[in-house]
Amino acid sequence: MDTTSSGLLIKSADKGDSGVFASIDAKAVGWEHLNMAAMRLFAGQRYADSTRDCENAIVILGGRCHVRTSRGEFLNIGRRENVFSGMPWAVYLPPGVDFEIEAISHQLEFASCWVTSESQHPPKLVTPQDCPVEIRGGGNATRQINGILPPGFPCERIVCVEVYTPSGNWSSYPPHKHDVHRVAEDGTLLEADLEEIYFYKIDRPEGYAYQRVYTDDRRIDALMLAGNHDAVLVPEGYHPVVSAHGYTTYYLNFLAGSAQSLANVDDPAYAWVRGTWTDKDPRVPVVSMAMEA
Repeated sequence: MDTTSSGLLIKSADKGDSGVFASIDAKAVGWEHLNMAAMRLFAGQRYADSTRDCENAIVILGGRCHVRTSRGEFLNIGRRENVFSGMPWAVYLPPGVDFEIEAISHQLEFASCWVTSESQHPPKLVTPQDCPVEIRGGGNATRQINGILPPGFPCERIVCVEVYTPSGNWSSYPPHKHDVHRVAEDGTLLEADLEEIYFYKIDRPEGYAYQRVYTDDRRIDALMLAGNHDAVLVPEGYHPVVSAHGYTTYYLNFLAGSAQSLANVDDPAYAWVRGTWTDKDPRVPVVSMAMEA
C-alpha cells in the first residue's frame, strides 16, 4: 500500500458543470466492496442507470428531485439547499432496480454508493425524521453525526452517516480503526472489517481539513489536506480528522465490509483522551430538525 497521500487522497474534479465531479471505483483502488460517485444536475436534467447486482444508497446533498424506479417512485424529495442548511434525504435501492433521477430545483447534488449484494431488501426513502442525530465526543473533539443508513438499517452491507465538525475541532477522535473482523465468545461483534470513504464539503470553498490515516506498524502513515469535494480512502488503520479554524467541515461517510456495523476500536495510545471530556461544544448540532419546519 502506498504510504503517501497520493494513494489515499482523491482530489475533486469539480468545475461547476453538471455531471460527476467525484468518483471512486472499487476495482481501481483495489477494494472488494465500496464504489462511490457525486453528481450535479441542473433543473430538468436527468440521470438514469440500473443497480445491477449492487445495493445502492443515494444521498441528496442539496436540492430537490424525483427518483423514479422500477420498484416505485419517490417524488419531490429533498429540501436543504446544501448540507449546511438542513437534514438529509436519501433513497436506498436493492439490486436489479432501474432508476432515474430528475432535478426539480435549480441545482441538485447527490452522492451515491454501491456495493455488490446478494440480498433483496425493499427500496426505502430516508427522510430527515428517519435520521438519528448523535452529538459525539467532548470539548474541541465534539462533532455531530447524522445516521442516514446507520447500523441496523435494512440492507446487506452499506453504512452511511454524515458528520459535522465545527471550526478547530477534531473528529473521528480518539483515532479508531475497523479493519479486522473480531467476535467475542458470546457472539458480540467487537470490530468489523470495513472499507470507508470520507467525502468532504467545507462551508466556504477555500476551507480545508487535515486527515491522517495510519496503521499500528506504520505500513500506512499518510497526512492529507482535504478540500471541498475531495475524498479520502480508508482501506485500514486509524483515521482522525481536524477542521481548519474558521471553517465548519462536513464529510459523508460510506462504509461496507464484513458486517453492517460501525464496530471499531480506539488506538490505545490515545484512548485516555475520552476521560478528559467534561462538556460538549455548544456549536453543535450544526443542523437540526428545527431547520425542517
